[in-house]
Amino acid sequence: MDNREEVREFLTSRRARISPERVGLPAGPRRRVPGLRRSEVAALADMSVEYYAKLERGTLAGVSPAVLEAVARALQLDDAERAHLLHLARAADGSDLLARPRRRTGRPWTPHRSLQWTLDAVTAGPAFVRNGRMDILAANPLARAFYSDLYATGGNQANLARFQFLDPAARHFYPDWEAFADMAVAILRTEAGRDPHDKDLHDLVGELSTRSDAFRTRWGAHDVRVHGTGTKRFHHPVVGALTLAYEGLDMAAEPGLTLTVYAAEPGSPSEEGLRLLASWASTEAPAAPPARTPPAG
Repeated sequence: MDNREEVREFLTSRRARISPERVGLPAGPRRRVPGLRRSEVAALADMSVEYYAKLERGTLAGVSPAVLEAVARALQLDDAERAHLLHLARAADGSDLLARPRRRTGRPWTPHRSLQWTLDAVTAGPAFVRNGRMDILAANPLARAFYSDLYATGGNQANLARFQFLDPAARHFYPDWEAFADMAVAILRTEAGRDPHDKDLHDLVGELSTRSDAFRTRWGAHDVRVHGTGTKRFHHPVVGALTLAYEGLDMAAEPGLTLTVYAAEPGSPSEEGLRLLASWASTEAPAAPPARTPPAG
């Protein structure tokens, strides 16, 4: 799959966000483009303007790590953006083949029983497995209760991005909806760079771009992120406000999948809220969703 357009838009968007003053250059009164000029990025990266222009046109195939590092340094990329640029370069020349998530068969995917045992052993907080498209593939009972609004609407297809942008319930569930929307799109954009051959991801992005202005605008920003740890606020329809820490762990046995666990601070109102949610989950929470078929992990 040709990813030159993705490369071009990513590099252009990163260049546009850097002001001349930020890199010690005079702004000048006659600038026609936002941010830096190509010639300025080329000078900062210690390469010719012609060569940098070639890169920005999307030609990353065969580019050396040293050149990628020079571009990353000139554009002041953070760790997530550097990784994204590396993934784009690997995809351009096909060297990402072994690192791509394994293609699964068309049979419905179910978690190995030991994985489900592990999830079910987590009783104090929601725990679930998702792929880079944000499909929830396996969950413990508390996670199904936690995401009761997501499972309540079949059209969400147990997908966090669809819930975020297409389900009105998300506006209530996420008090910081704008920040969550930014995170969701950045996760999908990161996955698109990591595995540009995922047709289901392309279909999801197309669906959300068509149906949500908020998604389409964010997708065009080309922001990426590493989503590993942090704290989030929620408002659950049954137990109310929750402030939870989360940890996301890449699964060595299932490349491309992430195990996420939410936890509350001991002794906090949120911990009591999770206890109440666990009690509700034992009798009222939605049943586990049907097995899914994630062809790209």
